[in-house]
Amino acid sequence: MNPYLAPERVRAALRTLGLQPTRGMGQNFLIDGSVLAQIIVAAALDAGDLVVEVGPGLGVLTWELLRHVRQVVAVELDKRLAARLSVEFASYRTLRIIQGDILRLSPAQLLEGTPPAHLAPVAPGTLDQTSQTPSIPTPPPYKVVANLPYAITSAVLRHFLEGQPQPTSMVLLVQWEVAQRITAPAGDLSVLAHAVQLYAAPQIVARVPACSFFPRPAVDSAILRLQIYNAPAVAVNDIDALFRVIKAGFLQPRKKLANALPTGLAAMGQPVDRSMVIAALTAAGVSPDQRSETVTLAEWASIYQALQAAGYYDRTN
Repeated sequence: MNPYLAPERVRAALRTLGLQPTRGMGQNFLIDGSVLAQIIVAAALDAGDLVVEVGPGLGVLTWELLRHVRQVVAVELDKRLAARLSVEFASYRTLRIIQGDILRLSPAQLLEGTPPAHLAPVAPGTLDQTSQTPSIPTPPPYKVVANLPYAITSAVLRHFLEGQPQPTSMVLLVQWEVAQRITAPAGDLSVLAHAVQLYAAPQIVARVPACSFFPRPAVDSAILRLQIYNAPAVAVNDIDALFRVIKAGFLQPRKKLANALPTGLAAMGQPVDRSMVIAALTAAGVSPDQRSETVTLAEWASIYQALQAAGYYDRTN
């Protein structure tokens, strides 16, 4: 049985560290074994997997991951917790602990020095015997499995989904309402939903009650699984420009697109004639009377491309 699940052990460890869990740091420690088991099943772990864990805390998920995969890279912001993990898991050669801010560490940095499971490590400066040229390490595939602090959930999602290399999948404990927003269908969409659904197919695996954590948070959580696509869900020449259009539409989400888009783009310093917006919406097959929450990612891509075809981005970029 996982020794880090016991609430009394969590309390004792926190007292020893002189650590008072804070909402700002998102320090809510999982104490529910059934939830932990669901996370492991959802992650579909294999003995050859490399897993990045964000915010390992006292090591409850870390301990479980180490029993299922070949290597875990655990990134912990709190220096006291990182130091404790180094002591608690000192005998595990398959664990690499990084003390630092996940948002300041690129996925490539996290994977440095971690060869694919089927390859032996190659010393720096050695030659590849097949090509006789210096070997350039290729980052290995990896998964992300984590109990994310609520305050940085969106930022961490973007960090991995927009970074390189991307994970093959992510299984995360996140706030219930955030999981609902991410998996929302047309009619209840948001910028966050589009930002995730561009790169991955999201699925809520289970709802997790607040009593599964110590200290108990004010809201329930969810186990969220993201299966990462091989390529973005829509093909556009500039994803950042696409999201400027989407964000402009959501600045005043209760307005009809015919009014929301020109107003939003102007507020973002990119004014456009209302007539051009209406023409672009019509060309994209989207009613000017629709609201942003009803517009699918594919439709936003068509709107962006219609604006571009009309010369809007030629004039503003």
